[in-house]
Amino acid sequence: MSPSLEDGLNSVSPGYLNESVSRACDILMAFRFEGELLRLRDLVERTGLSKATAFRIVNTLTSRGLVERAGRFQYRSKTRLLQHRNLTLGYAAQTSEFAFSRAVTESIERAAAKEGISLIAVNNRYSTKIALRNADLLIREKVALVMEFQIDEHVAPIISGKYREAGIPMIAIEIPHPGAIYYGADNYRAGLMGGRYLGRWAKQHWEGRVDEVILLEVPRAGPLPQSRLAGALQGLKEVLPSAENAGIFRFDCNGQFGRSLNLVRNHLRSTRAQRTLVAAINDPSAIGALRAFEEAGRAQNCAVMGQNASVEARSEMRRLGSRLIGSVGYFPEKYGDGLIPLALEIIHKKHAPPAIFVEHKLVTPDNVDQLYPNDPLLEAAAIDEMLFVPSGAKAGELTVSPEQT
Repeated sequence: MSPSLEDGLNSVSPGYLNESVSRACDILMAFRFEGELLRLRDLVERTGLSKATAFRIVNTLTSRGLVERAGRFQYRSKTRLLQHRNLTLGYAAQTSEFAFSRAVTESIERAAAKEGISLIAVNNRYSTKIALRNADLLIREKVALVMEFQIDEHVAPIISGKYREAGIPMIAIEIPHPGAIYYGADNYRAGLMGGRYLGRWAKQHWEGRVDEVILLEVPRAGPLPQSRLAGALQGLKEVLPSAENAGIFRFDCNGQFGRSLNLVRNHLRSTRAQRTLVAAINDPSAIGALRAFEEAGRAQNCAVMGQNASVEARSEMRRLGSRLIGSVGYFPEKYGDGLIPLALEIIHKKHAPPAIFVEHKLVTPDNVDQLYPNDPLLEAAAIDEMLFVPSGAKAGELTVSPEQT
């Protein structure tokens, strides 16, 4: 018995699809938010169609009033975007403790809202136990995809296994998870950038003489984030071969300001080094080390390199005479602009590479105002917000339900 037309429509059998109409739908769905302007090459990149095919289809759609030209080389959809209706993504934030993590969260929330996508956001609170519980929660919510940002490599296989069993695709932010697409830092390269700059700074200010190198690590994050410090040491030695003779001290700071402060404070009680270079895995630990040197009255004996170029590091670099000489920027405020389109490509079964590395730039006191000219305005707004935080609440804290905590 042959299937009816209605059966064919309900099952969306390939035999009932029209290839030309399908390609036209691909063009229309390439426009991801209301009013977005795309060039022909953008349409080609997003649809995978050839340039000639995309050109013919977009001009046909333009002639029928579904697309309009904006200038000579750009197009804007005139149809209402419905492709993301009822689509819900999950996002597990690393923590709200660090400015970097907060910036990632805010960028994802902005990008999801721009696309009209529902987002269930939970906070892992830098805790393995809570990360596992949040994974179960997002599975119960039947999200279409999860963006996971959690620190512990040892629990990564368990979390990714949970999502795999539930049939939920996953993007791992910053910390690799088995089977997940990785999105985040090119860690070794970022470390090289910071290490080379430390070497150049020591040449310029200390005539290349270095007594000690302190590496502030987070072993539980696994080998990929740790490669930042391997890169930093390699970059330093490339520029300053004499650093090979310096004492190397490695401390597990867990990426936290307070722990870094205490570890370096204790170290300074037992060392007489006059020239110490510090390479930290992130900015909170870099600033913690710097505060320990300042507390000991030895700030001029150190030069510190951070990672992330987060808002607190940028503020510190603007402080006159600070020995935070730089931080490698990851631009977390742009993460959502890459993550949400990637999530949609995965959901729509389009090809996605196994790893996507973010842009890196070295941020120093000399260029911080050029790269982040709006920081003073944002800091003023943050102060205003702090003044009006309700009693018992913390500024920047994610709102979560009781079962999420």
